[in-house]
Amino acid sequence: MTENGSGSIGRRGLIVTGAATALTLGTVSFASAAPSGGAAGGRPDETRTVRGTLPAGSPDFVYLPVEVPHGVRELAVSYAYEKTPVPVGTQGNALDIGIFDERGTALGGAGFRGWSGGARSAFFIRADDATPGYLRGPVRAGTWHIALGPYTVAPQGLPYTVTVTLKYGEPGTTPAPVYPPVRARGRGRAWYRGDCHLHSVHSDGGRTPAEIAALARAAGLDFINTSEHNTTSGHRAWQGLWGDDLLIMTGEEITTRNGHVVALGTEPGHFVDWRYRARDNRFGHFAREARAAGGLVVPAHPHATCVGCGWKFGFGDADAVEVWNGPYTPDDEVTLQEWDNSLAVAARSGRPWLPAMGNSDAHRDPDRVGGPQTVVLAEELSRAAIQAGLKAGRSYVAESAAVSLSFSVSGGHGQHAGIGERLKAGADEPVTARLEVTGAPGCSVAFVTDQGTLYTAQLPASGTGTAQWETTPSYATYIRAAVRHAPVTPGLPGPLTAFTNPVFLVAS
Repeated sequence: MTENGSGSIGRRGLIVTGAATALTLGTVSFASAAPSGGAAGGRPDETRTVRGTLPAGSPDFVYLPVEVPHGVRELAVSYAYEKTPVPVGTQGNALDIGIFDERGTALGGAGFRGWSGGARSAFFIRADDATPGYLRGPVRAGTWHIALGPYTVAPQGLPYTVTVTLKYGEPGTTPAPVYPPVRARGRGRAWYRGDCHLHSVHSDGGRTPAEIAALARAAGLDFINTSEHNTTSGHRAWQGLWGDDLLIMTGEEITTRNGHVVALGTEPGHFVDWRYRARDNRFGHFAREARAAGGLVVPAHPHATCVGCGWKFGFGDADAVEVWNGPYTPDDEVTLQEWDNSLAVAARSGRPWLPAMGNSDAHRDPDRVGGPQTVVLAEELSRAAIQAGLKAGRSYVAESAAVSLSFSVSGGHGQHAGIGERLKAGADEPVTARLEVTGAPGCSVAFVTDQGTLYTAQLPASGTGTAQWETTPSYATYIRAAVRHAPVTPGLPGPLTAFTNPVFLVAS
């Protein structure tokens, strides 16, 4: 690695730290510091530039310390790197960026001040404002750390340039954030539709919060959850966008090198760290932290094929799993089958089962907000009630608000169980599964058990119809319903239109 700059920059200091492998470079210093406690008004901006090359096999995070003197009003950073040509099949260069303030880089995030990944080439922070993805607040004196994340590095290395500018003056004041309320009026106990995986300009999305709120309403949603990559900056950006008809929950997409997880409904402003891999044995700690902050832990797109997206942490610390992510693709089918297998294991072992969700992961046009969406039975339209319904599996997933399902299983002695519940019946007592569907023209319905799909039927041309099937607890451990479009590839199932969480059959 090499470094040089326009100011006095010492040689790189090698420090391997923390859970995820990290490297600390030499410190960037600004020689003309203001007097201690001084305002430094009228002083010219100061800029330093660092250049270097990260080799293949670099640590996950490279920290560039910056000595910030007193009297700084604004800190601005820009960076660039070379996208070196690589052979076909070889990963090229990709470099993420973020920053930690004078409180340090220790895991847990006390010093966290922002992250934009690879979505931006520049950012600023000052007391009254900051670039989306970054937290506004005073630029206090001390050692700040620019965090570089070499996501992938070409065999030839990753040449980079980082430029830091300090602007002096009165620090200004930081407005108090206004966060979304935890409850909306709603309809009392009802089925509510939501999308809990969305991105705005506060991470790598192209839409503003206002645009997302409008699209959520147009999609027939009752609730959404903000889930920016590795930042909470967007939590304060929804003022005036909620209402009696739309509950806005705050969260984070914790984006590690071994998979992504949605922290769903955490307390506004609560940051959950992402700087670890499965080998570091830290995920359980941060999953518990997300829950302590009022959130649910939902692994996202577990079999996505993007680098770092595949889920490697296991599901023991999860509250639900995102089975369907955006337009239905083969990796969603793999996740669906893996989840279905887990239902049989849970039923056999008596361990808790993992409910399924579906979310859009919408970033920008033409991504469709609410496609798919999770429809949850909740006592009211509040964060706590929605989370309770999701965690209990009282939900189904639909491709849009046009699709509605009603699914239940009943026994011959008046027993009845809905989605996510258990039905007790004699081992050989007949039980009847019933599914009502609207809004699914050209689709078929199926009942799926631990043996696989045991019943299928074509819906009427209108897309509205009812299916009924009889079995016994000795023959089926659980029953769930699925609605699919016609197959696109011969021999493979068609894309999902909707599916339910299961009803478990318990032999009495």
